[in-house]
Amino acid sequence: MNNPSSSRFNVIIIGAGSVGVPLAFNLAASGLKTLVLDQAHSIGQGSNKKAIGGVRATHSDPAKISICLRSLEIMRSWQTTYGDDIQWHQGGYSFVAYRQQEETLLKALVENQIKMGLNIAYLNKAQLLNVIPGLNPQGLLGGSCSPEDGYCSPLLFLQGCYQQAIHHGAQFHFNEKVTGLLIDKDKVYGVQTNRTAYSASIVINAAGAWANQIANFAGASIKVHPDSHEAGITEPVEKFLEPMIVDIRPITRSENFYFCQHTTGQIIFCLTPSPSIKGFDERATSEFLPLASQRLLTLMPRLKNIRVRRTWRGLYPMTPDGFPIVGWCKDVAGFFFAAGMCGQGLMLGPGLAELITRTLIETPSRQDEEILSYFSPYRSFNTQEQLK
Repeated sequence: MNNPSSSRFNVIIIGAGSVGVPLAFNLAASGLKTLVLDQAHSIGQGSNKKAIGGVRATHSDPAKISICLRSLEIMRSWQTTYGDDIQWHQGGYSFVAYRQQEETLLKALVENQIKMGLNIAYLNKAQLLNVIPGLNPQGLLGGSCSPEDGYCSPLLFLQGCYQQAIHHGAQFHFNEKVTGLLIDKDKVYGVQTNRTAYSASIVINAAGAWANQIANFAGASIKVHPDSHEAGITEPVEKFLEPMIVDIRPITRSENFYFCQHTTGQIIFCLTPSPSIKGFDERATSEFLPLASQRLLTLMPRLKNIRVRRTWRGLYPMTPDGFPIVGWCKDVAGFFFAAGMCGQGLMLGPGLAELITRTLIETPSRQDEEILSYFSPYRSFNTQEQLK
């Protein structure tokens, strides 16, 4: 049984993942007594450790662009600021076009992305092949290129945030499952777990794929539903590829495909299945690798002899429109949602952590309010992120 003083906090965060851990760092650094609860045995054991590490500001809307531009700033300066090597590599991103539909979409998006502050250009076939020599030239029309995007190790970055959170006094309780919220007169005042109860005037739901179950404890429901994506990694080969390559063409049984070469030389790749595989099943399938290999070789034939070392499956906490859900619960005061990252928690987490911290401890700026309007739990969900 905890003594009363040790069970009282300013903020309790449910979920020690890509959003919860950097948020704990920011809140604790701002002087708030912060507790993070997670049912797993350590940080990042949900979706974070299964991410392939891409970090981009190349999105279709101003809210995600703004948040991810800030995340990129944080990551590229992390080692200088905090001393941790998070394996940051600024290799860029390239969305490729092999059909007129994608070329038209990407050109229109690039025009708007430049207005939103992105360093990005649409390259024709010859220009893109100069940047990515191994790309299959057959049918290639061109593609966008954003050189300031990149990738890092999801777990190394999260570990860095965790150490900073601990340094500033945040507490983390692992192997502890939240079993309910403590609510009185439509206001949250704490959290009940399988071990004990904790009090706080603010509770943040950053539970990733499990966020809707946590919302249910407040009698609420949020539009976060997990579906499964599979990924793989090859043996290392000599470094030859800089950008993350994304092919958004839908083909039979897959919606899109993306891959990059890690600084270790390994090719890391991921496929979005079609139709989506909804639910919490994280067992890898035998169908994934043949389909992913076909897409990989269609884009880069030179990889035909490379050997795959491992495949795995992870959960994307999806929303109907591809935007995260961030904001206060309207039915229970003090209950805040930070969920539905749609597989982009690594790239959204650092920037969102700063925005949420500002929202909790000071008056949000006009820009913050505009971003939160895009991410509102009570929006119409009738638009779509075009580069999910």
